[in-house]
Amino acid sequence: MPTEDGADKPKDLLVIESTRDFTCADCGTAYDRGRLLTMDDAGPLCLACADLAHLEFLARGDTALTRRARKHSTLSAVVVRWSSRRRRYERQGILAEPDAIEKAEQECLADADARERRRIREAVRRDEQDTAFVDELAAAIRAQFPACPADRATRIARHAGERSSGRIGRTAAGRALDPDAVRLAVVASVRHEDTDYDELLMGGVARFDARDRVRPAIDAVLDRWESGIIGP
Repeated sequence: MPTEDGADKPKDLLVIESTRDFTCADCGTAYDRGRLLTMDDAGPLCLACADLAHLEFLARGDTALTRRARKHSTLSAVVVRWSSRRRRYERQGILAEPDAIEKAEQECLADADARERRRIREAVRRDEQDTAFVDELAAAIRAQFPACPADRATRIARHAGERSSGRIGRTAAGRALDPDAVRLAVVASVRHEDTDYDELLMGGVARFDARDRVRPAIDAVLDRWESGIIGP
């Protein structure tokens, strides 16, 4: 690939993880499979003879760490291994200067610390937003149902607005405190807490049939809460 000045970008130095025993073409040392080598016109070279023995292996898996290590290393090489199943060389990692790898690790750790601090800040902000919404929804419930006990209104609001729950409080209408959405949240709470709806479901009654059976009880509670009559 041409660079900005028009010259071709130099290719990566390749180091091969051997899949068979080999003998260095320069020093004549025999090596077992799994050792690293480079290929020269004369044949395979061990890392010492290829002047790469001072480099340290960094396994693949962390893209940011690899990128930074290569940036900080004056000399680096890509390590590959032949896959007989896929019939191709596959990247295993890189060789880079130890100081460069250490510097890259420090930078990545600093990034991880920053991400953790950001995650904590965002969690706190979400909690504050959720608390504010629960208060707003509880107030809307009390405005629509004046006789609903304050602690019950808060409990309904907290349940309806639970993050990632998919409940009415997480819908656009719920977040906008739409009266119909507020009513649905209250109805859902009354259905489960003030009627035998759950027992009917456990007894095998179909959901819609169970809802029809408990509707009068729900309406009775809602009427009391709407009219200002203190009740459950």
